[in-house]
Amino acid sequence: MRFSGTESYVATPDLTAAVNAAVVLERPLLVKGEPGTGKTVLAEEIAKGLNAQLIVWNIKSTTKAQQGLYEYDAVSRLRDSQLGDPKVSDIANYIRRGKLWEAFTAPERPVLLIDEIDKADIEFPNDLLTELDRMEFHVYETGETVKAVRRPIVIITSNNEKELPDAFLRRCFFHYITFPDAETLQRIVDVHYPGIKHRLVEEALRTFLAMREVPGLKKKPSTSELLDWLKLLVSEDIAPETLREQDGRKLIPPLHGALLKNEQDVSLFEKLAFMMRREQRGG
Repeated sequence: MRFSGTESYVATPDLTAAVNAAVVLERPLLVKGEPGTGKTVLAEEIAKGLNAQLIVWNIKSTTKAQQGLYEYDAVSRLRDSQLGDPKVSDIANYIRRGKLWEAFTAPERPVLLIDEIDKADIEFPNDLLTELDRMEFHVYETGETVKAVRRPIVIITSNNEKELPDAFLRRCFFHYITFPDAETLQRIVDVHYPGIKHRLVEEALRTFLAMREVPGLKKKPSTSELLDWLKLLVSEDIAPETLREQDGRKLIPPLHGALLKNEQDVSLFEKLAFMMRREQRGG
């Protein structure tokens, strides 16, 4: 069982090596990188490439580790007891299985994605240490122990919003997805938009990479935003020459709302355009 990328996902050699190392070691693969570099999609493509079920646990700021195991709905049981419902005699009727339980009991080895773990409370990763190590947990209400039938392939993503505990990091295989170079970006574009005009892509990539190099950007445009932008450029039939124009009026590219996602960055480009116009008049 080895991952080598898929037709719809361009995986660099170091990324495929990291995925396969985590599979061999049977350790969670912790994936970090800029937002929009394909961390979440990676888990989807691993599942596709290995023909495995994908189980997704989306983490929020309010998520607790216990929710990944199970939750006991005591309120519903109390209400049913007041109504005389006979199912209250079996407490198992009020146990809601979490994503880890689902992954542990899957008939075939699944891929479990724990997405954006850094959004949760700082104690969240530590609260999962034992379960991820032993691949089992105890259900106190029923007295049963849930043990993984087959150890799932665990992919954990983080946007570095919080530092993760050392004890948690020791149990993971780590990979940082670096931002793609121009050649890799071209391959990604070719996968998503085969047959797109070469000159348009060439000019779009040049503009996109130049924008990422502008000092002071609060949020650099990402790979996913590049793909959105290209889709709009094609839809609006924007000519490659339009992107090549670099006078003060054209410094901000057309349809830039797909790339610049806050007013500070738009303002930064407007200031740069103003400075360029002033320099041109002075010349």
